[in-house]
Amino acid sequence: MTTERPRVTAAALKARLDGAFFSGVVRHFVRTTGEEPAYVERQVLECLRYLYLISRYPEPLAGLFLPVEQAIDEVWHYLILQTREYRELCEERLPGRFFIHHRSLPYEDYQEGQVSREQAIEEALRWLPLYRDEFGPFDEGALPHWTMVRFLHERLGLSLEAIAALDAGNGAALRGVERDR
Repeated sequence: MTTERPRVTAAALKARLDGAFFSGVVRHFVRTTGEEPAYVERQVLECLRYLYLISRYPEPLAGLFLPVEQAIDEVWHYLILQTREYRELCEERLPGRFFIHHRSLPYEDYQEGQVSREQAIEEALRWLPLYRDEFGPFDEGALPHWTMVRFLHERLGLSLEAIAALDAGNGAALRGVERDR
């Protein structure tokens, strides 16, 4: 594991949204959810990280299930409703420069209709090294927002360092850890 400085800082990612727009999104979710501003700001940041990864890596991430919590998906919905700003974000400020479409699909429907549990683990693991390489390793502040990372940490007992060392090829090892618990 390298301890390189993240390539895309939180400040650089936030700057991809107009400052007033970013603040407005945070204010909206503070008002509607009752969460603390710092927590909501992190939600918006993790949503932007998700969108950044989709934009930068469309091939390996195409069609994969959303690995973030419902609250992040709600932030994404809100961004989409700000059509001009969302289009600008996608087509001018994210690396892939294409419009990122959204399709809602409940996890149960995704799992039943498309993939086995093993495939779901393999797909979720595709996100981990991409996130780490672009933003640095997951930290405690990211845990509430990324479903698979929280599962690995809380349910399987992996440290954040162990999670940072995972890559897409670790699916079989994780299934073994899960069976042992």
